[in-house]
Amino acid sequence: MEGKNANLEAAIDQLLNVEKQMRFAGDVIGTKKAVSDILQLCFEAKDWKSLNEQIVNLSKKRGQLKQAVTAMVQQAMQYIDEAPDLETRIELIKTLNTVSAGKIYVEIERARLIRRLAKIKEEQGLIAEAADLMQEVAVETFGAMAKTEKIAFILEQVRLCLDRQDYVRAQILSRKISPRVFEVDTSKEKKKPKEGDNVVEEPPADIPSLLELKRIYYELMIRYYFHNNDYLEICRCYKAIYEIPSIREDPSQWIPVLRKICWYLILAPHDPMQSSLLNSTLEDKNLSEIPKFKLLLKQLVTMEVIQWTSLWNLYKDEFENEKNMLGGSLGDKAAEDLRMRIIEHNILVVSKYYSRITLKRLAELLCLTIQEAEKHLSEMVVSKALVAKIDRPMGIVCFQVAKDSNEILNSWASNLEKLLDLVEKSCHQIHKETMVHKAALKV
Repeated sequence: MEGKNANLEAAIDQLLNVEKQMRFAGDVIGTKKAVSDILQLCFEAKDWKSLNEQIVNLSKKRGQLKQAVTAMVQQAMQYIDEAPDLETRIELIKTLNTVSAGKIYVEIERARLIRRLAKIKEEQGLIAEAADLMQEVAVETFGAMAKTEKIAFILEQVRLCLDRQDYVRAQILSRKISPRVFEVDTSKEKKKPKEGDNVVEEPPADIPSLLELKRIYYELMIRYYFHNNDYLEICRCYKAIYEIPSIREDPSQWIPVLRKICWYLILAPHDPMQSSLLNSTLEDKNLSEIPKFKLLLKQLVTMEVIQWTSLWNLYKDEFENEKNMLGGSLGDKAAEDLRMRIIEHNILVVSKYYSRITLKRLAELLCLTIQEAEKHLSEMVVSKALVAKIDRPMGIVCFQVAKDSNEILNSWASNLEKLLDLVEKSCHQIHKETMVHKAALKV
């Protein structure tokens, strides 16, 4: 064993002299070969300690060539999977991290190393450490890294932040990816790089395609919005997943997604965006494949009061079934929020048909007590979903909008203008009839 070590050291010393000569002569190819041979010797001898030492020593040599350091890091990265145990593997990754730190020409290799180390930490259950490691790297500034690899790296950062329930940082990191980046036409031919442009490296084989990354991105955003119970944004995320061609072609994939879109549209508070999405979803031909949901959406669009008990009895099983489908359950508060949305819809319907109504009658229409009806109505007025005034002593709700003096004067002026137009038209018709009658008498 000692003889082997002595032989290895002698061979390394010999190659170090060659490397020194080549380095001082500025011979890039020769230096790269000498460095590569030193690493290969250590690897073949399975002397991992010497391998780590030589990597550090070679990187610190005076006037060491960038190309030699890059080649050394890339070659050593291939040995990581060959390491006999986890400790050796981690030690080699940490050594390569130390060597590549602060060197812009091996920034991509360093990012890949940190990703591998973070994966090991995550497998050990150290999610917080893995997330901290990943956040050290700002891949969005790497010009030579492929776009798909950058996106995949940032998505991994977001996922780890969500796993450790750091939702603020997850949102900050997710903003580094613009949704428009997924809309680029991949069928177009790649332009040849001009002279002086940065050469973009090809992504590794394990990096998913752009459309697969789009799906991962929106699934992570659903997890983020689910934490805040932001139903409209969750619906928009599912809508984006629904638009992916591979999902549109497979009914077993798009039916669960379309179901989720319908549920979250219903759960989302009423506003212009929700209304627009509701109408566009109703126009989707695929909705006819799930008629129950088409009927449910139509009920919300129709200006009629919905009976909560009959609706819940009809859709309770469908609601419970969502737990077993893509994306899991709709949330702990979903059933309560669904009831709230139906009440809000009913109040809006009543406000369309009545200018004044008693609280007792309103409570009957909503199938609620007077106190509950007043509470829900007040909440809608506060959120500016509608305009209403409650006369509590009289028990009357007034849905009319209070007009200011200018609006009243303008309406009067408009009414007068209409009246004068009618008078003028009437005079013209009378004059016309008189002329016709006179003409008939002369004949």
